[in-house]
Parts: sequence; C-alpha cells; structure tokens
Amino acid sequence: MSKRIGLYPRVRVEGGGRGAVSQAGSVLLVETVRKSGLDTAISAALAPWRRPRAVHDPGKVLLDVALATALGGDCLADVAMLRAEPGVFGPVASDPTVSRLLDALAAAGPKALAAIRSARADVRSRVWELAGANGPAADGHVTVDIDGVLVLAHSEKQDATATWKKTFGNHPLVAFVDHGQAGSGEPVAALLRPGNAGSNTAADHITTTRLALAQLPKALRRGRQTLIRTDSAGGTHASWAVALQAGPVAVVFRRHDHHRHPPPGRTQDPEAGLDTGLRNLPLHDTAQNQIWLEIVSLALDLLAWMPMLALTGATRRWEPKRLRLRLLSAAAQLVHTGRRRWLRFTARWPWTEVITQAINRLQSLPNPG
Repeated sequence: MSKRIGLYPRVRVEGGGRGAVSQAGSVLLVETVRKSGLDTAISAALAPWRRPRAVHDPGKVLLDVALATALGGDCLADVAMLRAEPGVFGPVASDPTVSRLLDALAAAGPKALAAIRSARADVRSRVWELAGANGPAADGHVTVDIDGVLVLAHSEKQDATATWKKTFGNHPLVAFVDHGQAGSGEPVAALLRPGNAGSNTAADHITTTRLALAQLPKALRRGRQTLIRTDSAGGTHASWAVALQAGPVAVVFRRHDHHRHPPPGRTQDPEAGLDTGLRNLPLHDTAQNQIWLEIVSLALDLLAWMPMLALTGATRRWEPKRLRLRLLSAAAQLVHTGRRRWLRFTARWPWTEVITQAINRLQSLPNPG
C-alpha cells in the first residue's frame, strides 16, 4: 500500500513568536484617522469625560473600539485585537477602562452624543474636501438614503421587543450617503428604536433626517443640493409636509423599493452595518447601545473614508467584508531601523501592492491644520 500524501502541507504550531503583526493592513485605517484629523477631533470632543490623572485619552479609547469594530469585532472586549499590537495601535486601554468610559458617555446621554456627532461632522467636511472629485458631493449635490434595519437580540435588553418580522430585538433607522458608482456609502445618522417601532413613523424619519443633515458640510444644508430618499415606509403625509416646509433646506422624499429596484449607484445598503458591529447590540441599556451605534458609525465612516482617499478603480467599491479579507487582515513583519518602524508585507500576498500604494496616497495628503 502506498503512503498517503495529504492535500495540504503539515506544519507544527507554537506560540511565542515575535516581529509578526496580525491585522497589519489596518494601518490603512490608522493612517486615515491621522490624516482626517479624527483623532484630535474626537479627543477634543470627549475632553469633558477625561478623569484627572487618567492614563488613556477618552477619544483614543473610543476610536480603538471603533477600529476593532471596523476589523470585524462585535463587542467591547474585541479591542483586545488592538491591545496585542502596540507597535501599530499604541497603548490600548484595559477592558474595565473601556467599559467605564462607555458607561460615562451613556450616562451623559444627549450631551455625549452631540459631542461625538459634532466631531464626526467636522471631520467629514475635511475628508470630502480632501477627496475632491472622488467625494460624494463633487458636483455640489448629495443623496441620502434612509432605511430601517432589524437587529436581533439574543438576550433580554432594554427596549428589545417583538418585531414586525416576528423576531425579537431593535429596529434602528439609519441614513447613508450614496457614493454613486464610484464607491460605497457612509453613515450620517443612526437612531436606536425598539423592535416594535413602526416602519412609517413620521417623527422618527424627521429626526433621522435632521441628524443626517447635521452631518453634511454646511454648504449642503441649504438650497436644493440635498436629496433624501426613503422607501414607501417613509412616505407619510407628516414627513412630506416637513420636507416641503424645511425652510432653507430643500429635502425631497422619493419613494423607492430598494429590494426590487435599487437606486442607481447605491452599493452600500444600510444593512451592511450588520457586518460591522450591528449583528446584535452587545450592551444591555438603551443609552449604552446608542453609544454603540455611534461607535459603529465611526467604524463605517473609516471603512468609507479610507477607500475614498486611498483606493482607486474597482477597489474603491469594495464593501467592508472584502476590505477585511483582502487588505485589513494582511499580516506583516514589524521591523525597527534606527528611529523608524516599518511594516513589511509579504510579496506573496495578492493585494500587497494595493496596500502599499494606498498607504503612500494617504501619507501624501496634507496633515490636518
């Protein structure tokens, strides 16, 4: 009898290795944070929640959780991915420190939400300016899609109720800017609601619309440059009335059924959030989970801004799952030479050139003022 030959090579495994960096491709997101100015903006926004003699900056703590979520994490503890790689992510707070910050932000309620959202809006304006012709409002107009997404709950959580699909969980309303054929989209509003919240609740659509408009550059908040699209659930009389009486902002609700007739160019459905931290809500209280929605929004912002600023051609249209598989999950060797640190990606990885060229594009951008 001939000796059986396996289909795959046999390797031995042990721990204790040094020099290799897991998820090294996430340096693309770290550089996007730096070049966009998101780090300084979030740090300034959350300064009121920094405790005396605190070691970790609250803005850095929140961004670390957002980065972990962008990499596929779905709970606060997944920040351990970053903690394991200080050469790329710097010092990362302990799990108790992360939890205490989130509890403090949840307790602050609207004040904390307003601080985070204001920082995101300011940075969004800079990113769109840096993107230039690649930005979603290059022609002076922008389109925002509003839709509901069901988030199932697997344990008892505050405000989790039976949904219209006879499941159990929450029914947030989210709004995404449509990037058209050139890219995916980015989140501009996320309103947490109970699972039994109606699909056509006018007040919720109006609130979500106002949150979305506040995220846009100021020039797009007036005149007839903004188109709000929603399916038939959002086409209630009250919503139409508010849209028509919006004063300096002209907002139009256009009915569409995106399940049968997707809007032209829309490649980032709001349910893409399910692959980025919204498979379930990891915390118990509604106030905590609303902060989690902002973390998810930050993660999706980064997953939209990085391709906008650093990728070209078809790669700009890659959605989060593909970005993680091909770029962000790539491993590299961390090498110290003099005062510099280098990440060396293997030549065998099919997308190494995409990663290195994208990093070069990001690093060539001007630093935030």
